[in-house]
Amino acid sequence: MSADATEPLPWTESLGCPTNILRPGNTNCPGCGMSAALRWLERALSGTPVILCIPAGCAVVTAGIHPISAYGVPTVATPFASSAAVAAGIRIVQNLNGDPGQTLCWAGDGATYDIGVASVSAAAERDEDIIYVCYDNEIYGNTGGQRSSSTPIHAVTTTTPGGKSQHKKNIMAIVAAHRIPYAATLSLAHPDDFLRKVRYAASIRGFRFLLIHSPCPTGWKSDPAESIELDRLAVASGLFPLYEVFDGRRYRINVRPSGVSPEEYFRRQGRFWRVAHDWKGLDDMKQEWEYLENMASLSPAE
Repeated sequence: MSADATEPLPWTESLGCPTNILRPGNTNCPGCGMSAALRWLERALSGTPVILCIPAGCAVVTAGIHPISAYGVPTVATPFASSAAVAAGIRIVQNLNGDPGQTLCWAGDGATYDIGVASVSAAAERDEDIIYVCYDNEIYGNTGGQRSSSTPIHAVTTTTPGGKSQHKKNIMAIVAAHRIPYAATLSLAHPDDFLRKVRYAASIRGFRFLLIHSPCPTGWKSDPAESIELDRLAVASGLFPLYEVFDGRRYRINVRPSGVSPEEYFRRQGRFWRVAHDWKGLDDMKQEWEYLENMASLSPAE
């Protein structure tokens, strides 16, 4: 790994990237969804100057030990609860100076759903000119695998050994309620949809929120080679809907379930061993889809 963060590596040139956001030789686990998401982010923003604001979590450990960094763009490590505030401040200075590019928060679910939710809400309410990206691995992966409010119901974690008894928080509904210009969900198994949404977010101004389903083999007790397949099953079964919300009012569903049973998704993860063949959440999932279908029908995006 080169210590010179200004020198592009050869493989990035084949993608049309002036510099690589994530360098080879990082500390991420095999099969890490966040790693794949950073690579797709890099391709989507090819040629765009980027500043990352990363709160405590797996992504901030990714950089490695100073002075060598696995990130090839300017990166600011922030406290757990303040990445959106720090990014907003940086962006204000950039706008005053007329600097091009994008300021991104790159945060896990712990820093988004839980500890940093007040900062996220404040930045969204003020419509700060930043892109907030949450790589949602549904767990506090960097500190031992504890449950977060993003952890799905029944999932076994170090703090819910009998399975989580609460439903996953609907962060998209919370963020959309702020009437921000754009919010969307993204899947690593749908790269064209992923790239389109990132590029659209980069083409507009204001607070933009992107939620990425990010498999974590360590926390999910899954095969690292199956991370993308797990993402595909999550979308195909309806467990992770792909949709967009414009101005908090207009909805567009991008991919509808194909009829695949959620059982296969659960069976491939050790965290769902208690319910792999007896999941009780089907009715709740159907209600969520009914809500999305109604919103997309009553207030469709053009």
